[in-house]
Amino acid sequence: MPMRMTVRRLIPISAVIFTASALLAPAAGASNTTATTSTTAATATATGGHFATTTQATTTQATVTQAAATPIQIYGAWHCSDDACLWGTVRTVADFDANNHWLIDRGDGHPSVNLVVLSFVNPLKLLDATTDSGDANGVPLGMTQDIVNYFTGHGIRVMLAIGGITYVSDWDTALSQNPALLGQRAAALAGQLGVGIEIDYENSSSPNLTGLQAFIGAYRAAHPYDPAGADPAARLTIDVAAGDRWLIALDRYATANWLTTANPVLDYANAMVPSKQPSASTAEADWLEHVDGKPNYSPPIPPLAPAKFTGSVYIAGLNQVQPECVNFPTSLQNATSPFVQTVAPAGAGSTSGMLGYMFWAADTPSTRGMTTDPPNTCQGGVGAGAAALNVPVPMPALRQN
Repeated sequence: MPMRMTVRRLIPISAVIFTASALLAPAAGASNTTATTSTTAATATATGGHFATTTQATTTQATVTQAAATPIQIYGAWHCSDDACLWGTVRTVADFDANNHWLIDRGDGHPSVNLVVLSFVNPLKLLDATTDSGDANGVPLGMTQDIVNYFTGHGIRVMLAIGGITYVSDWDTALSQNPALLGQRAAALAGQLGVGIEIDYENSSSPNLTGLQAFIGAYRAAHPYDPAGADPAARLTIDVAAGDRWLIALDRYATANWLTTANPVLDYANAMVPSKQPSASTAEADWLEHVDGKPNYSPPIPPLAPAKFTGSVYIAGLNQVQPECVNFPTSLQNATSPFVQTVAPAGAGSTSGMLGYMFWAADTPSTRGMTTDPPNTCQGGVGAGAAALNVPVPMPALRQN
C-alpha cells in the first residue's frame, strides 16, 4: 500500500512563541528569538508504513527571525482516489464529485485548495508503458483527463506523483534501466494531461542520484524551468523528509543541485508528513531543519531557502478524524501558520516564509483509517484555512528567492 515515509524529530521549540495576532498585525521590523532545542532519543518504530529511526539526545541552538507575514502561495492535497492510492479504475465525474466536492467548494463556492497531486504513478510501469488491469501505457486508469479537468476547471492546479513508498524498488529498477526514457515519458504524460510531475523517490539508503539526474535532465529538455508557472507541465517538484534526518542523501543532493535560488532546476520540495500527526512545535522543528541545513553532517546538508519548500500535515489515513480536516481553529495549519509565514532564511534565499502547506491525503489514502469522504469532508479544516489564510486560487507565480 502506498504510504509516505519520514523521520520524526521529537523536539519542542518552547522558547519560540507565535500568536495569531502576528498574522493580523505583523511587526514593522524583524526581531530575533533564540531557542534551545533538545532532541529526544527515539526508538526505531514502524507505524502504518512510516518509520522512525533512533537518534541520540543532543542540544542545539536555533535562531528564528520573526518577520512580517508572507502570504501563503501553495495550499494543496495529495489525492489517493478511492482505492488507497492505486487509481486503478475509471471513475465517473459524478461518482468522484460525490466524495470530493469539498475540494472544489469549501461551502462558499470557492475551492478548499489550489493544488491537487494525484498519487501515485508506478515509475517502472511508466517506463515500460505497461497495460494491465489497472494501467494503460503505464498510467493508472483512474488518472483521466476528466478528473484533471474536474480540478483545473475550478482553478486548481494538478500534478501527478511518481513513486511513493510502495514503489521504491521500481524507482530503483527504472533508474538503472533507462532514466532518460523515463523522464521523456513523464514529460510526455505531463504535456498530454496538462499537469505537473512530483518526484516521490523514498530510497533512504542508496538512492540512484545519477539516474535521477538523468530523469530530471530529460524532463527539463522537454519542459524547461518556468518561473512564471504558466506552463502546467513545466512544474517539476520533489518530496523530501519532514526534516533533514531521513532521505539524507537525496535531501543533500536536491538541496545543493536542484533547489537553489541562483540556478533552480526543480520548482520546490515538499517536506512530507512524519510517522504520525506531529505537534506544532515538532512540525516547526522539522521544517526548521531544512531552513538551517545540517552543517555538522559529513558531507553537510546545505540550508534550503524557505521559498523552496512546503510543510505537510495529515487530514486522513489515521484512526480518527483530524482537526486539520474538520476544525481549523484547533488545527496544525492554524497553529503553525505564523511560523510558516515568517521563518527567515538561514543561508539560502532572501525572503521569509515557506511556500505553504500540503495535506496527506484526500479521499482514501489507506484501506484502514479515516477518509475524507462524507461525512468527514474537510471544508471545516482545510477549507476554512483556505479562507482564513487568504489562499490564492489559481496559484500565483511562486516566489523565486
